[in-house]
This record gives sequence, C-alpha cells and structure tokens, in this order.
Amino acid sequence: IYFHLPEHAIAKYWNDISDAAPNTDFIIYNIPQLAGVSLSIPLIREMIKNPRVVGVKNSSMPTQDIQMWRDEGIIVFNGPDEQLLGGLAMGAIGGIGGTYGAMPELYLKIRELFLAGKMEEAREIQNEACRIIYKMCSTHGNMYAVIKAILRKQGGPDCGGVRLPLANLVPADEAVVDESAAMIAAAISKYC
Repeated sequence: IYFHLPEHAIAKYWNDISDAAPNTDFIIYNIPQLAGVSLSIPLIREMIKNPRVVGVKNSSMPTQDIQMWRDEGIIVFNGPDEQLLGGLAMGAIGGIGGTYGAMPELYLKIRELFLAGKMEEAREIQNEACRIIYKMCSTHGNMYAVIKAILRKQGGPDCGGVRLPLANLVPADEAVVDESAAMIAAAISKYC
C-alpha cells in the first residue's frame, strides 16, 4: 500500500483480501521502508481477530519488531535476507527471502546452526551470504534478474527476466552473475 491510509482502511483491505480466499492462511507483509506505512500494535491486534491471519513477514529493518509481533501471539518470518540470523535470534521461526532461491543450502544451514546453538558458525555463513548479496546487487539489472540468471546457471528452470519496471540484465552484468554463482558454489562447498 503506497497511499497513506488510516489503519482501519488497511485492516478492511487486508480482511477483504482474506475473505476472497477463505481457505487460505494470510500473512501480513510489513515493509515500511517501501510501503510508507508501518504495522502497528493496534493494527496487528485488529488483524489477529481474523482467524486466517497466521503471521507476519517482517522486513522492517529493526529486528525488534519481530519481538513485538511475537508478543502478540503471532508467528513471524524474518524478511531481510541479510538479517536472517538476527531475526531468528529475535524469535522469527524462519525467513522468506528473495535470495533464498539461489542459495537455499546456506540459509538452511544458518537456521540449523542457530537451532543447535552454534552462533559463531551461523554468523560466519550469514556474513558470507551478505557478501554474495552485495555482489548480486552490483549489476545494472535488478537483483531478481541476477537471481533468475543464477538459477539457470545452477541447472534450474529458465524463468525469463524480471517484469517492468524492474531493470533486466545487460551484457556487462554477466560477469557479476558468474562471480555470484561461483561465490555461492564455493560457500556451499565450504559450509554445507
């Protein structure tokens, strides 16, 4: 939602969406830095009256928000891929992220090590995942275009490019895609 709406209008909109899919769980996406509106305690309390609202994907930058939503009795998924370990430490049950598709082994290993209490090892892999993300973001094209290209290189399906207005890759981006894919392969070999 990019219009500045009162919370009651947001709740109605979300509940209308939920009503249109009565057999589907509903996860609220909190990404205030892009949406221009933050999920608040009063709004989450209103939303959890809806039995289909089961959780929040929290992509706000403060991991503290995860603890606030957990205190309201709702499950929380960490959003920023660069903060999975921090999100888990704050109470997220897992994560939903764009780069997970290109390197799921690393994120699964981070969660596994976190659950085993091996924080230093988990931190090392999280930091390596961040370095890979920074590399992925260094192209002319959008990061999701890079992810799709990496998936093709890994033997996955050809899912084409990104939709407009996101920028597709240009020929000069191919070197970054190759380097990112090599970084992923090396990290998987080292940690998984």
